[in-house]
Formats: sequence, C-alpha cells, structure tokens
Amino acid sequence: MRKKIKWLIAVIVAFIIVGAAYYYKTSKTSTTSQVTTSKVRSDSAVKKDINSRLVYNEVNSQKSITKSLKSKATSGTYTLNNIYTKLNPYKVSPLTAVAIFHTSKAAKVSYTVVGKTSKTSITNTVNKYTKSHTLQILGLYADYNNTVKIKVTYKNGTSVTKTIRIQTAKVPSSLSSIKINVTKANKKKMETGKGNAKLTFMVRTTISGKKQSKNYSFGIDADGAIRWYTTRPTSHIFKQLSDGNLLIWTKSKASNSYFNELVEMNYEGKVTRTYRLNHKALGKAKGSKKQNHNQIHHDVTELPNQDLIATVSDGGRTYVEDTMIVISHKTGKITKVINMKNILPSKFYRDYTATKSSKYMGKRDWFHENSVYYDKTDKSLIISSRNQNLVMKIDYKTEKIKWILSGKKRSAWPKSYRKYLLKASGKIAWPGGQHAAIVAPNSLGKKNSLNLLIFNNNVAVGDTKKSLANSSGKYSEGVEYKINEKNMTIKQVDSFGKSLGSKNFANIIGSNRYLSSTNRLIDFGWLDNGDAANVIEYDAKTNKQIFNVKLTNLGSGGYVYRAERFSLFPTKHSYGTNE
Repeated sequence: MRKKIKWLIAVIVAFIIVGAAYYYKTSKTSTTSQVTTSKVRSDSAVKKDINSRLVYNEVNSQKSITKSLKSKATSGTYTLNNIYTKLNPYKVSPLTAVAIFHTSKAAKVSYTVVGKTSKTSITNTVNKYTKSHTLQILGLYADYNNTVKIKVTYKNGTSVTKTIRIQTAKVPSSLSSIKINVTKANKKKMETGKGNAKLTFMVRTTISGKKQSKNYSFGIDADGAIRWYTTRPTSHIFKQLSDGNLLIWTKSKASNSYFNELVEMNYEGKVTRTYRLNHKALGKAKGSKKQNHNQIHHDVTELPNQDLIATVSDGGRTYVEDTMIVISHKTGKITKVINMKNILPSKFYRDYTATKSSKYMGKRDWFHENSVYYDKTDKSLIISSRNQNLVMKIDYKTEKIKWILSGKKRSAWPKSYRKYLLKASGKIAWPGGQHAAIVAPNSLGKKNSLNLLIFNNNVAVGDTKKSLANSSGKYSEGVEYKINEKNMTIKQVDSFGKSLGSKNFANIIGSNRYLSSTNRLIDFGWLDNGDAANVIEYDAKTNKQIFNVKLTNLGSGGYVYRAERFSLFPTKHSYGTNE
C-alpha cells in the first residue's frame, strides 16, 4: 500500500514539474498576469531572423575621399586667395560642398550661403582658432551659382572677408515635379534657428520597389526652396542623433526592392556607422519560403547610451509590427527584444479583425506600432499603436505598464488592465489611429507630470469610444495633453487642425513636433490619397498659423510621413525637439 502511495506521489510531482516546464516554455506572463499564447515567438528566434550587425563597406569605400580632403587641408597650398572647393564630396548630398584653405595666423571663421530673400541666408561659425580650415558648406540652392561669403577673424580682432561662387545642378525630376506652395511664412516668428540653419525636412514614406527609389527626403527653407536633399533612398527613419549626425533607413543597393540598412551619416553624406539587417521573413502560409521584407518599419529612437530601439515585426507567420528590438551601437547586435504580445491582453491580437491588408503578406497587423519615445526621466518607453487606438507608457527594463491612453471603451479592457487607463479631466480628443507620440521637452523632469504630443489622425479603428466613433474621418489634428502620472488623469491643453475640417483629414501618417515653448510643427501627411501633404507651423498660444506649405504631386509611394525642423549645424541635441 505504501509503495502505491509513494508511486502515486511521484507521478503527481512529475506531472507538476513537466506541466510547469511546459507552461514556462510556451507562455510568458505579462505585467498584469494576462497570459499570452504559445504563438509568441521567442527572443532568440527574433534575433536570429533579423540578425542585425555592423558592416563597414561604406565607411571603407569613403576613406579615400576623406584622405584626399585631409591631404588638401594640411598641404598649405590653398589660401584665402585660392580656396579649394569640392561640391558633393561624398556623392550623395548634391547641395553641399567643402571649402578648404590655410591662414598664416590662427583664425576663426564665419561663413554664409547668401539667401535669395530675407531670413534665408544660412550662416555657420567655427569659433576655434586654427590655421587649417575645412568648412562644411550646407544649404546651397539647386541649379544656381551660389554666393558664399567667408569671414576670417584673427585673435587681434582684425578680419577679412572673401566671396566664392559654387554652381550646382538641377534637382532630379522626382523632386522638381513636386509642387511646393508656401501660402504663409511669418519669418519673424518661424523657428529657423541660429543662422537660419533650420530647414523643414520632408521625411518620405518610400514604399519598397525599384521605381520608388528616387522619392528622396529633402529640406526646404521659409520660401519653400529645396536647400538639402540626399540621393540615398530613405523610408520612415530620418532622425538627428545626439552627435549631430543623421540616422536614415535605406538600402544597401538603390536598385533593391527592400530596405535593409540603418546608416549614420552627416549632412555631407559621410558615413560613420552602418547596421545591416536581414531582409527576409516567413510568409503566412505554412511551409512557404521567406520573402523580401522590411524588418524596420516606422520608428527608431536613440537611447541615452547611443544604442537604438527600433520598431520591427517578430518574423513569424502570423503577426506584424508589434515588436521592438534594441541594437547595440558598439556591436550592431540585438541586445533586447520587447514583444507587445507579452504585455497586452491575448484577445487583442488573437481575435483582431478590425483591419486587413495584403501589404503584410496577409499577416495580422493588430498593433501597428508607429512610434517609440524614450523618457529618460524615469527610464521608460512611450509607444503609439495605430490599430489599438492607444498610447502607452511602459518601464524600459521590466516592461511593466505605467499608464494607457486608450480610445477603446473601458469595458473592452480586461479588469486587470483597467487600473492603468488614464481618466479624462474635462473633455479630450481620444486617440484614433494616431501617430508620433513624444513628450514636450519643456515638461520633462516635472514630478509626476508630463505633456504628451501626438498627431491624432482621428480614425476609429475597430470598436471605440462613442465620441471618437462620431468624429472619425471628419478632421485630423495635433493634440497636446497634460498627464498627471500620480493621479492617472489626463487633460487636453492644446490642439490644432479641427477647424481645417475634412480637407486636412489624414487617414494615415502625420506628426506633431515641438519647436519651442510656443511653436509646433504639424504634418498632415496623407491628403488626396497620398498625392499631397500640408505642413503647418503654428503658435500654440494664439492658435494662429506662422508657416504653411502645401506639397502636391508627391509621386508613387512618396508620402510625407513626418515633417521635422532640424538645424544643418546642430550644436546641442534636445530630445523631443530634434526628433
């Protein structure tokens, strides 16, 4: 009898151990005890499929150019009366040049690309006294004999000014065909930065394909003149990093039908780092071969340690655009994977039917993460999900939810999640298909409080709150909220766009950027079925427009995904401002 009891106990214990092991392997408990299903791919599988790594072919191929320029700078051959100039030195930024000369005495240099009208001259100053001078000439006009004035000032206060001319070629037809119409430009109130060096950059949503490779991202001045562009294909990702360099999502070959490289480069096109990712993903059908696929889709953000966090798909056969990876800037390898299926209720992705698209090989786009922002004050992430009508904050390390701003009905959330839902203080615009969630930098560091900016497309995706369902499709707007993170309340403090009505309704894409304590820059990026965009700078205190530019004839797949106001000569990275 005792043997039977011992045998029975052993069987039960073994069953418990095996069951626990199986549960741990196939399930991962979220921060709210909501258990996901075995369809969540492992971190190791995601890392293997994406296989991010550093490659050096572009850096190495440019070494001869850099060496040649340095040789000219140290030769002493070129003087103020014989300045060496090289247009487009790295062959991907046609409206840039380098100017090299030597002075007999140490001097500092200020130089200006002379503009055609007021507030369009672009000036930069190099305050370091030196005898060897290599100047980045940025912001040239296309198809124009540009005037560049160079002022040299010596330590004794004396100065001399020289003028050089730089002739540029026409912009390519893919840019010249775009109609850029500035209807409002209050140049005194526009945030054009020191030396008028800030341009309004049009970040393109270049869809994959050979024909769309020439939908170039570009920057315009207050007159709407193109003053910078790159001939490298770009899609979605066009950021300014803490060191002043750009980060772009591009192709290893322009003729490729897919994007597969994150590249860090300066405005002249000099590459400092290249991350390459695999470009294949499993098809939906079981047993199907891997297909060309853009691993990174909407956003990449720099972390304080210079690593990158990127929005990706998990590489499986069922779901897309619901995962994030952290890429080491030192090794190029993936160091962390965050899968939103491990954080939100399983029914949200398991039962999702609100949208369908052949774009994702028939996979389920239940989350559609379109932005990620790092809040350094509490080491957390702020995430925007278009297809769940939500913006949420999670702890970066633990992935625990801090709060959720949701356009869904409260009853749609399991009870265990409801404690995270922000409660409205007064009437607010609930997010619907929104994009580009960031924090106003002037609100960072305030105890238990922050101001959140979004572009609210105002699209009710699936079953939503009544007010969102009623307003859906009638207008889009930039919205600013004040969130009390202690009391879990949210108050709307600013909005712009509702009065523009349906003509500025953008079903997809868009951005709302902080420029100063008063100025905001909004991109209504999808107008006229993607053929047009409207970018507006406005005063948040008066709600009056400061700058308004309408872009039409954008070309196939060349949508204005976001609009940014970046300086060609950044001196300090302000997170949220230089997004």
